[in-house]
Amino acid sequence: MTRSGTTAQLPPVAPEVFASAVEGLTTRLRGRLDAAVEGLAAVPVTVEGGTFGVRCGEDALVTLAPDPSGAVTDTQQARCTCLLAPRCLHRAAVLGACPVAVTETARPADIAPSALSGPGTGAEPTDAVPPTEPDRSAERNRSAGPDRIAQADRIAQAARVVEPDRSTDGIRPTEQVRPAEPNRLADPRPEPAHTPADAPAGPSATQIGAAAALWSAAAAVLSAGTAGTGAVLQAELLRAAHTARLTGLHRAEAAAVSVVRCLRTARDPYSPGRLAELVTALRELLLVAHLLKAGDPEPALIGAVRRNHRPDGSLRLYGVCREPVIGADDLGGVVTHLLDDDGRWYTLRDVQPGGPARARRAGTALVAIRSFLSDHSRVSRGGLIISGATVSPEGRLLAERGVRATFAAGRPWTEAASATVFARPLAESAAVRFPASLVRDPQGAGDHEGTGEPGGSGYARPLIGCDVEIAETDGEDLLVRELPCGGSAFADGRPAPAPVPAPVPAPPVRLAPAHSHPALAHTANFRQLGARPGLRIRVLGRLDPDRVTTLRALAVGPVPGTEATLRLPDDWQGRADLGYDLLQSGHFPTDIPSPTPATPASSSADSSSADSSSADSSGDSPLWRVGRLVELAVTGGRRIAAESTRGNDPDGHAAVLRRGGFVTGADLVTALGAVAGRRSLDVFGRHSGADPDEYATQWLATAVYLSAAESDLKHGAWPGPEHTGTAATATSTSTSTSTSTSTSTDDS
Repeated sequence: MTRSGTTAQLPPVAPEVFASAVEGLTTRLRGRLDAAVEGLAAVPVTVEGGTFGVRCGEDALVTLAPDPSGAVTDTQQARCTCLLAPRCLHRAAVLGACPVAVTETARPADIAPSALSGPGTGAEPTDAVPPTEPDRSAERNRSAGPDRIAQADRIAQAARVVEPDRSTDGIRPTEQVRPAEPNRLADPRPEPAHTPADAPAGPSATQIGAAAALWSAAAAVLSAGTAGTGAVLQAELLRAAHTARLTGLHRAEAAAVSVVRCLRTARDPYSPGRLAELVTALRELLLVAHLLKAGDPEPALIGAVRRNHRPDGSLRLYGVCREPVIGADDLGGVVTHLLDDDGRWYTLRDVQPGGPARARRAGTALVAIRSFLSDHSRVSRGGLIISGATVSPEGRLLAERGVRATFAAGRPWTEAASATVFARPLAESAAVRFPASLVRDPQGAGDHEGTGEPGGSGYARPLIGCDVEIAETDGEDLLVRELPCGGSAFADGRPAPAPVPAPVPAPPVRLAPAHSHPALAHTANFRQLGARPGLRIRVLGRLDPDRVTTLRALAVGPVPGTEATLRLPDDWQGRADLGYDLLQSGHFPTDIPSPTPATPASSSADSSSADSSSADSSGDSPLWRVGRLVELAVTGGRRIAAESTRGNDPDGHAAVLRRGGFVTGADLVTALGAVAGRRSLDVFGRHSGADPDEYATQWLATAVYLSAAESDLKHGAWPGPEHTGTAATATSTSTSTSTSTSTSTDDS
């Protein structure tokens, strides 16, 4: 059998196999490797008896014989018929065209530090220090005027967050005020005087050497940029990742593999989605490697072994909703979300090539778990009893041998664990979605394998639920107001806050469809909902990380205890999946009261929230300039980063950031441009190249600051505690926070 195309058809290859093939090439052949990999894009692939063959010339046939797992995990499984084999260009090029395999976690091995190649493999901590992100444990000051994050001393001391000079005219600060926390990046080693007896010992010398090798390989990738990172640099990074895997650095190894995957799949390096994933993965890799090679004892830096697990006993799951999936590479399908009695989330995933048309059909398609056969619509409104269940690290139910599933009755959203989903205010959910630390809770790592996503613990990422009242429409979106939480407990077991009389109406929240494709029902359903202001609905969805105060709705249902809500059929189990179920006029009440009028206190908050949302969506916030430089440095490399900040333009990035109150961002942008353009001289005054470590450290400082500032601003834009009590209480709290912050500023 012959198939056209190479990359999409070849089996995955273990990182160490490809790295070993590149290591055996001569310098001349390494220079031709990238062109050879690109030339395989149109070469047909033959498959006979499970063996893949690629004809690279008249006398060169490369054959790949994967093991039972479907991946090439040994060098002997890749052979070439040419005379130079196995140190030939054909074999290395074919292996480079294969996707990177997900390897099983290796048993940590004892490796001598001297065996680790690359500069800087010693155990001494580095002197270059990026700044840390500010602490998010303190109360936010949302109404005492606009604040900003002032200069975080990246080069000499720990980051401090201060309040701006309010007397400065023409400045519109937007950053939140936080008390400073100890700078983990500056000195990740614990202080001996305060170290408890049971404190973690930190990474071993072997692990520190492996982390240093990862840092050197990642720094080389960053200096070269996306366009300059060819197969040779990728092989060096994969070699370092394999060494990290052998020493037990699971998180660092997974981050390195994610970087290589992003580099290979980003055919268009300026694609916003692909570029954002690459920036996130590279930041995660550099951050973890930097802290590990400095001897940081934080256990989260080591990471956990990602493997499928089998829960004890049977699983009793209840369907929650269906989510259409339209992904890259023409993927389409559906994900059914389920919940157990303890509030843990699971998913049934059915995503295959087919695009939006398949996503529409998959909502009612059959789902099979071994001998069990049903459809996604029935499962999402019913339930499952699964014995011998196998669950992936992301919480996905797998149909492996020994799994037995039985259909069971479902529950409405108002009962048991489902009700606790709607008991957490949106501000609380935003604090979880936009975490304070990239070290302990690295959600900024993106949706990559093993980089610390919550799904890596064996459960799916929770959905966000709330009760809202529709205020008005804004294009395809809805502006809604959050209603007081109706649940009695949070999903994590903490008691809900006591109700406060006469609450201040919260600023509007933007409700956006999960997909706008006409093949799905989101747009039609939003049109029906937007035509009925004052309607109260229960919403389940996800927070949009790229838009301020925006919730991507997946399903809706009636709000208990009110007449101005939905009237759904009994067989819908009290909810409607916005991507598949069409809301009709008979599903709405005939008389809907007018929306809650905005009070003068909340009108100003609404205006501020609307301005913030508008600025965020239109790109007017000065912070995007930091993000642009961070992305340019990844795509174009060191030279582009230096050129983009050269000159004394009064409207340049640093000047605009200073006028907008982002002093730290301005200093980091200036420093990154200076370091990128710096070249060292040898004893004869000739340029001897640049130091990649210093440049990587400065880029990491800028990327960490950007992530922390964006997370802080996004979290601060959500309605806070001042909207859960009276207006007088909110004003008093705000004044107290402002006074204490000013005192802290003066002391600094």
